[in-house]
Amino acid sequence: GPSGSGKSTFMNMVGCLDRPSSGTCFISGEDIGPMGDSALAALRNKHIGFVFQTFHLLSRTTALKNVELPLVYAGVRDRTDKARKALEIVGLGSRVDHKPNELSGGQQQRVAIARAIVNDPVLILGDEPTGNLDSRTSEEIMALFQDLNRQGKTVLIVTHEQDIAHHCKRIVRFRDGYIVSDERVEK
Repeated sequence: GPSGSGKSTFMNMVGCLDRPSSGTCFISGEDIGPMGDSALAALRNKHIGFVFQTFHLLSRTTALKNVELPLVYAGVRDRTDKARKALEIVGLGSRVDHKPNELSGGQQQRVAIARAIVNDPVLILGDEPTGNLDSRTSEEIMALFQDLNRQGKTVLIVTHEQDIAHHCKRIVRFRDGYIVSDERVEK
C-alpha cells in the first residue's frame, strides 16, 4: 500500500511494538494484552526478528558484534559461534570484523538480517528492507528472504514496491488503515 495506508502500524502490532486498541493478539499461544514491557521485549527477542530499511547497526561495532546483540539481550553466554553462523548464512562469513562504514548497503542489510535470525525466531518482519538498496541488491535480499521462508520461517515484508511484493507468496494490500485485498501470488 501507499504511504500512510497502515502497513507500518500493522507491522508494529504484529511485532508487539504497539498494542491493538481492541481485540486480542496471541504470539506463540501467549496473550500479549496483559504483558508488561519487559515481558513483551523478551517475547520479541525470542520469537521475532526485525529488519529495518535503515539497518540500525551500531557504527563503531563490527558485523559480528552487531549480530551478537540479540544474544546479549537473551543472556546467551557463547555468542560468537552463533553470530558467526548467522553471518555465514547471509553470505558474510568473511566480513565479520568489518564495521558498517566498511560494508556496502547490501552488506549492511545482510548484517541486519543475520542479527534478525541469530535467535532462530519463527517470525521475521521486514519494514521496507530493500528501500535503500539498488535493484540488483534488492533482488539478492529478497532471494535471501525467500530462502529463509523455505527453511520454515514466516517472513512478513512491508513495502510499497510492486516488484518487491511479487517475490512473496501472498500480497495483502492496505489503504486508509484497512485491508483492501488479500491474494496469493502464483509463481
